[in-house]
Amino acid sequence: MSPESFPGELTTVFARLHGMLLSQHDATTAVGSLARTAHRLIPTATGAGVSLLDADGTRVTTAATDPAVEAADALQYALGVGPCLSAWATGEPQRITDTTTETRWRDWSAAAAETGIRSVYSTPLVHQGRALGALKVYATTPGAFGEAEEELLGQLAAAAATLLGAAQPTEAPTRLSAALKHALATREAIGVAAGVLMARDRLSAEGARTALLEQARTQGRRVAEVAAAVLETA
Repeated sequence: MSPESFPGELTTVFARLHGMLLSQHDATTAVGSLARTAHRLIPTATGAGVSLLDADGTRVTTAATDPAVEAADALQYALGVGPCLSAWATGEPQRITDTTTETRWRDWSAAAAETGIRSVYSTPLVHQGRALGALKVYATTPGAFGEAEEELLGQLAAAAATLLGAAQPTEAPTRLSAALKHALATREAIGVAAGVLMARDRLSAEGARTALLEQARTQGRRVAEVAAAVLETA
């Protein structure tokens, strides 16, 4: 679909959502419709989703077009790192052109590549200067998302953020801020723990991260918990 057709499609989507009461439930339903719209409008996307906070401040995917999106996001939450979480935490869009060569989130990218995901684009949901979550699309081919797709996802994200911002309880921004700070602190702790393993066990940076991930899988624990244990022993 050409960029020129985006405004008309978005107008149709927003018209369908116009009658919704902005309760938390209905806002989430509306965001699900936007995720499906993103999937439909971007032919190269094999899936789309939205990551938000639930009522308890836990990171969850409240809208996903298929199980692959849910699985990819679940891995980000388990590791505490990934393009969606970074878009959320920084308030800036994040792009992965090819998961097989991505160096920022090595463990997640390697795991995503094994499932067939090759490219990712994630844009934050920002309402009144606060990041509420992120809208993302995945594809099975590298370099699947360009400027036209970025423009579309930006418009969808702005609409979703408006719906969610209007529906959020007043304490939600504070809870969100605390959750994002925790996510960033967790990422830093994992990086430091990897450095400890590099020095202690003479591992490469990639080998140290892989060791943390394998320990987490073997022990049935979160990577952040394994990293904390490494730091305690150090």
